[in-house]
Amino acid sequence: MWQVVGHNRVLSLLQHGLKQQSLAHAYLLVGPPHVGKMTLALELAKALNCEAAEPPCGECISCHKIALGKHADVQIIGVTQNVNLAETRPRVEIGIDQIREIQHSSSLPPFEGRYKVFIINEAELLSTEAANCLLKTLEEPEDRIVFILLTTNDRLLPATVVSRCQRLELPPLAVTEIETALNSGWGVELPKAKLLSRLCRGRLGWAVLAAANDTLLEQRRERLDRLLDMVNADYEERFAYAAQLATQFSQNRELVMEVLDLWQEWWRDLLLAKVGLSEAITNNDISSMIIEWSRCYRLAQIKNFINSIQAAREQLRQNANPRLVLEVLVLEMPRKEGHGKEIATALSHD
Repeated sequence: MWQVVGHNRVLSLLQHGLKQQSLAHAYLLVGPPHVGKMTLALELAKALNCEAAEPPCGECISCHKIALGKHADVQIIGVTQNVNLAETRPRVEIGIDQIREIQHSSSLPPFEGRYKVFIINEAELLSTEAANCLLKTLEEPEDRIVFILLTTNDRLLPATVVSRCQRLELPPLAVTEIETALNSGWGVELPKAKLLSRLCRGRLGWAVLAAANDTLLEQRRERLDRLLDMVNADYEERFAYAAQLATQFSQNRELVMEVLDLWQEWWRDLLLAKVGLSEAITNNDISSMIIEWSRCYRLAQIKNFINSIQAAREQLRQNANPRLVLEVLVLEMPRKEGHGKEIATALSHD
């Protein structure tokens, strides 16, 4: 039984390919972080090597070895895998040496299973040389070899590599799917499952991590605190915060994009509350506070700032000057009567 939540169209396609013995030699799984790409890749590896009549069974020796990362014919390649301990610097890309290793391995028959499976995580981080080397292998595939490339953005991969793979998109999951999975599969209590299913933006993996580790929810609280501090901050404080975000952006782009995601969710919640749709609020653990805040703004103010956040995100993606973009954004944040520190009290009752 496939241990995958949602993605029924993709599962149906893979199951049909297994039954008809018509699987592609290379797949490209595209979707946001924590949406289930690695889980699906490992389940496909299990299905290809499973010893049961209805693969993947999850119980046979082969399935157990793959789950534990100990199967000789299933390899995961990425910036954090297969790294030489003698290296003094962490890798920032998947190098040609890693691809040459799997190129050599793929020329040999499977050692203990039916198929060799190579999972390339964060394939968008392939160096140019590594991508060209991989392309040669994809153009002349060996029998009983399957490549599975995982990426959050296939536009960052060479078109020639993409064209040699069967592209499968894994979109964010529905809130109800995640809420049910958290409650029934991971034993998360319904109120917390409901909150996490909305906060995770369709990424079950993030919700599972947050359910097991309160650090992610604490991080959310701190970011909301900072955001609401800025609502009534003066120009000097706003400029200082923009400079801090710009510095963070140069070190970790995704971290700052996550902050902007949270901003967008907050102002979207204000919009929903303003038009009487508070049952659809994402931050439902503080819905009463959001409703109260929404009364302090005009609808046009909220809509305009949501548009500003979206514009800033797009400008950052296009490599605009991050400090300039973020300074303009924090200056455009509409003010509210009163101070915003009540977020800490509201969240402490979660």
